[in-house]
Amino acid sequence: MKLSRVAAFSSSLLLGAVLALTGAGPAQADATPQSLDYVALGDSYSSGVGAGSYDSASGNCKRSTRAYPRLWANANSPSSFAFTACSGARTGDVTASQLAPLTSATDLVSITVGGNDAGFADVMTTCVLQSESTCLNRIEQAKAYVDSTLPGKLDQVYSAISAKAPAARVVVLGYPRFYKLNGTCVAGLSENERRAINGAADHLNAATAKRAADHGYAFASVVGTFTGHEICSGASWLHSVNWLNIGDSYHPTAAGQSGGYLPMFDATA
Repeated sequence: MKLSRVAAFSSSLLLGAVLALTGAGPAQADATPQSLDYVALGDSYSSGVGAGSYDSASGNCKRSTRAYPRLWANANSPSSFAFTACSGARTGDVTASQLAPLTSATDLVSITVGGNDAGFADVMTTCVLQSESTCLNRIEQAKAYVDSTLPGKLDQVYSAISAKAPAARVVVLGYPRFYKLNGTCVAGLSENERRAINGAADHLNAATAKRAADHGYAFASVVGTFTGHEICSGASWLHSVNWLNIGDSYHPTAAGQSGGYLPMFDATA
């Protein structure tokens, strides 16, 4: 996601709760992966920011060869694969510039989106640079946006996908929790701030899962796969603040893509 200011964060961000794998479109239950036309949409959690090994042709979208869509395509050899996920994407960016590969022949779609709309990059910047009370207030503002405005924006994206690819199975993936509470971190944010950020991730994921289910899409939570690999766990699959490469901050590492996202997408696709 495009991180202005200093403590950037992810194109979509926090994560979820609910390992609800609710159904999806008529998606070729009997089809083999090799016969599928697959399109990967979304923000930086799908493009692979933080995992390195970016395709130079993708420019600022930073599509990584280590991102879960590319890993899945490499392992399953679908008949076609279009990768349009882009760092910094909001819901409006997905509908405006990522849907061109979708057709009535598309069988499988993956997407992460919503965190940038909710302003979580600004949440993390605020929490890293300002007081605890200011941080907690900013988190509440983000949660209020998730309640009042984000559902309608997600509806627009999901409806646009269905209009262009009515037969596709659509897998909506959530975001991980950032922090292991009472973990190994000895400095940085307070436990109250870490707990509130995790709660905001759950809030975002729950709202996203609800909208996905209402559109007949599958929702895959990555909270379980990232458990034990959060920041402050001692074995993190997420970048904390990275002052040398600020854009990686609060994004999954290559291990987070292969160990956190790929298994959940593979189990749900």
